[in-house]
Amino acid sequence: MYNKNIKLVIAAIIIGVAVWQMIEGYIGNGIMLILLSLIFVFLYFKNELILLAFLRLRKQDFDGAKKWLNKIKNPESALTTKQQGYYNYLLGIMLSQTNITQAEKYLKKAIKLGLSMNQDLAVAKLNLAGIAMTKRRKREAQTLLTEAKKLDKHNMLKDQITMMKQQMKKI
Repeated sequence: MYNKNIKLVIAAIIIGVAVWQMIEGYIGNGIMLILLSLIFVFLYFKNELILLAFLRLRKQDFDGAKKWLNKIKNPESALTTKQQGYYNYLLGIMLSQTNITQAEKYLKKAIKLGLSMNQDLAVAKLNLAGIAMTKRRKREAQTLLTEAKKLDKHNMLKDQITMMKQQMKKI
């Protein structure tokens, strides 16, 4: 919605007003303004539109998630590097249902930009392994599957990885 730097400027202005309120003797107002500024600092690190898209994706509402992601006009200037990674990750997951060539591009870009959670990285590599397998690139799919298995520390993707390995034997 807002540029990432504007959020920090708004937070700094609110903190300045909070300090002024405390100096004037309105301690309660100052504390409340500091808490309000923390919202803008939080939204600097976690983009609100990406959070809303994750919520829609959790409900299996791909159209709603796409709508929230489309509101981000220029991801390079509006998002930090990790947020750009998650932006591309979400686009890749949604496009993997319809257009695997574009999904592969977005997922590779998401891995290159970086995802903060190993589980998300494992899901991205698992999706890329599936795409490589459909394109008959068995060696690439095998390496991506082993990387996904290493990243999946809680064995949440164990069933999908074993199913993918069984399908790979048929190729």
